[in-house]
Amino acid sequence: MGPTEQLEIETKYDVAASVILPALHELPGVASVAQPVELNLDAVYYDTADLDLAAHKVTLRRRTGGEDDGWHVKFPVSSGERLEVHHPLGRSTRTVPIAVLRTVRVHVRDRPLIPVVTLRTRRIVHRLLDADGAVLAELADDHVTATVEGGEPQTWREWEVELLGGESSLLEDAGELLTAAGARPASGPSKLARALGDRVPSYDDWTFPKKPRTSDLFRAYAGAQVQAIRERDPEVRRDVPDSIHKFRVATRRLRSALATYRPVIDREAGDALRAELKWLASELGVARDAEVQREHFAAEVAEQPVELVIGRVAGRIDDHLREVYKKGRAGALTALESPRYFRLLDALDELVAKPPVIGDDRKASKQIGDVLSHDYRRMRKAVRRSKAAPDVAEQDHELHEVRKAAKRLRYAAESAVPVLGDDAADLAARAEEVQEILGAHQDSVVSRELLHHLALMVYAEGGNTFTFGRLHATEEARGNTSRETFYELWPTLKFKL
Repeated sequence: MGPTEQLEIETKYDVAASVILPALHELPGVASVAQPVELNLDAVYYDTADLDLAAHKVTLRRRTGGEDDGWHVKFPVSSGERLEVHHPLGRSTRTVPIAVLRTVRVHVRDRPLIPVVTLRTRRIVHRLLDADGAVLAELADDHVTATVEGGEPQTWREWEVELLGGESSLLEDAGELLTAAGARPASGPSKLARALGDRVPSYDDWTFPKKPRTSDLFRAYAGAQVQAIRERDPEVRRDVPDSIHKFRVATRRLRSALATYRPVIDREAGDALRAELKWLASELGVARDAEVQREHFAAEVAEQPVELVIGRVAGRIDDHLREVYKKGRAGALTALESPRYFRLLDALDELVAKPPVIGDDRKASKQIGDVLSHDYRRMRKAVRRSKAAPDVAEQDHELHEVRKAAKRLRYAAESAVPVLGDDAADLAARAEEVQEILGAHQDSVVSRELLHHLALMVYAEGGNTFTFGRLHATEEARGNTSRETFYELWPTLKFKL
């Protein structure tokens, strides 16, 4: 059996051993409470020697004794919510299975995982039911004994209320009832965090200043992208839809910021990171591009008149792109398991913790306009080159450069929103408009290359290439329309900086 996932929505409360559990059946919407069930749970929590998982509020444990024996990895999703990925128990009792290890690679990299805390919990489960007998929530009355490796046991009692089928208001109502009985909100987000206490390092101790310098804008924006990479990495490994796209966007935003903020961030250090981010994005790009093209061509072929689809066109395109996606995803996963990727992650942590700021770092309100103007001028020069291109192929190339320049301007403007507010947001929106129009143009260029390649393969096999030619013409028309739309729009765009 493979891994399973569930969204965990719960609240926790510290409670003294002498406190009596209140009457849970009095909660709104609760018709009855099932007969309590007692469980004895044993869990071993794993982390690096530096507690990298705990620092990012991620937990990894091997638990036995309950209804969900196995390896559990929990990721924070939002306030009060965590995503739990459950792997089968397997044969290993002390070594973390590779399938489990990969889900936390982005945090632990190639550092070994070791047992850090052992928890023994006597749990009494109270299931809250509605009038039809469906479970709305569970209250776990836990008596916990926690032992940090090399330390003395700690004991405490806590209540956990997990929402299973009821409305979110049930958690609020339960909270009022439990606190009135003598409980108080838990001192930590998890049993592990409570057991470790002040041993857990903090990676989020920097706060955005009230009067930021330009380097502060970079640090805040770069930090958000590094955090996005941490969140997307496990999703890519689990093949969550659209996760590769979101991962690539984070790498592109970060790479773009390293270029935009060259006036205040050391260029040599930034360019070295940009090269590695480009490598990573290219490793992810094969699968993502195939994914996008599959969706596009499935719709485009479906729109053709039935009598003009000659041969197995949709299937041939889909078979080819499915294989490209499969190989691309395998390549991406290999990259995510490589020492090169782990060292890049180390470098990104260092970048956010200690940005390589150079001397020309001034108040952001005084300097960021010049920074954005530089990126705008870069885009404007690319537009001029596209208009002067001697042929269509060269113009297509230059329009792709315009699109990349627009993307950089968009990301730069987004990073400036904390200082420039709506002006920066409007600039980002206009740059995004250019990006989307020319994105359609570039997609048509790539699609034509694919169709030409597949048509030659079909022709070599003696097949009919009529529909491939028709699709090629459709893509050419799409590219021409996008080009014309852009050149009509460009004079009307007013980039206020």
